[in-house]
Amino acid sequence: MRRNPGEQVEQDLPASKPSDQRKIPFAERLTCTIDEACQATGLGRTMLYELIGAGKLDTRSVGRRRLVLVSSLQSLLDVNCSSASGKERLG
Repeated sequence: MRRNPGEQVEQDLPASKPSDQRKIPFAERLTCTIDEACQATGLGRTMLYELIGAGKLDTRSVGRRRLVLVSSLQSLLDVNCSSASGKERLG
C-alpha cells in the first residue's frame, strides 16, 4: 500500500495510557513524589528530608522509590497554618 507523503496513518494504539484517562486532583491522591511535594509546598528537598527524618512527614518506600503520603503533607501544612502562636513551625 502506497501512501502520500502528507497522509496521516492510523495505527492500532492503545486507547490511552492509564495516566491519560483521569488526572486525580492533588488533594485526592494517596501519595506523591518528593519532587511533587516540593512543587506543591514550595519547600526544598533538604527541608522535606529533614521533616521526614524528624518524623513530621510520613513516607512509604516502594522498591527504591520514596513516596510522601499526601494526607501527612496536608496535616503538616494545616498544623503550621493554623498555629497562631508560631510555636509549631517547620523545621
